[in-house]
Amino acid sequence: MKTNLPGLASGTCRMAITGHADLASGTCRMAITGHAARSAAALALIAIAGLAGLLGAAGCKSSGAARRTADPVLRLSAEEALAQGKDLLAHSKYGKARPLFTHAFEVEPNSKVGREGLLLAADTYYLEGGSANDTQAEAKYRDYLNRFPTSEQAAYVQFQIANSLAKRMERPDRDQTVTRKSLEAYQELIRLYPTSEYATKAQEQLTVVSGNLAEHEFVVGYFYLRYGVAQAAINRFEHLIQTYPKYPAMDKVMYNLGRAYQKIRKPQEAKKAFERLRTEFPNSKLVHDIPNLRDVPEGKALQ
Repeated sequence: MKTNLPGLASGTCRMAITGHADLASGTCRMAITGHAARSAAALALIAIAGLAGLLGAAGCKSSGAARRTADPVLRLSAEEALAQGKDLLAHSKYGKARPLFTHAFEVEPNSKVGREGLLLAADTYYLEGGSANDTQAEAKYRDYLNRFPTSEQAAYVQFQIANSLAKRMERPDRDQTVTRKSLEAYQELIRLYPTSEYATKAQEQLTVVSGNLAEHEFVVGYFYLRYGVAQAAINRFEHLIQTYPKYPAMDKVMYNLGRAYQKIRKPQEAKKAFERLRTEFPNSKLVHDIPNLRDVPEGKALQ
């Protein structure tokens, strides 16, 4: 019994060792096999991605070529696009001319042809008209001036910026924000380009724009007077007289200014306004409506 125990033990150990070795070997082979499979899969994914990239690039090239084929404008040089655009512009086909001018600029943005294309694109919006197109025209003209501030066309472009704003003026009883911007644009033209031919034209347009702003002041002042806010009316009328002295209907301003001073019991101020009306506008029909103020003391409300 004692003799067999070591052999049994030794055999058991060999079996255990052999089994362990076989197991380890199998595990190693499985690990190696799994690693190889993962590497192969990774390589396959890389190959697929590369193929997709090639196909995508080919697709982009194909798509770009298709676009050029579908849009003949893209095949034109800047000179060709500009010439064709001018021909369409001469026939008042503004919408069709615009893409050609835009293409000419995009192809050669810093050349003389490109600059002319950008300017003519702005002109197509202005000539086509309408609030939306006038807004686009202003933006395009400003873009041109920002890019080429020393251009020989700068005075014209500034004039067109002001005109694009003036075309969007509201009626005198509406908001005058755009009108004021137009006034500022014309004034800027006169300041920057005083010897330009457009400075004279801007001066003429200032009369129109200023008249609209002056009429707005009168409309608001008259509204205040009508609804019993006499001091606010006086402020508007006085501002109108000082800011827009060439307002063509100044006689009605003087008359209503006198009435407003009556409302706040300042007959002496009212007399001054009515006297200016009588002296400066003797032919106005409103002269006959001036009330008699001779016997009215200061501080008493006039009816």
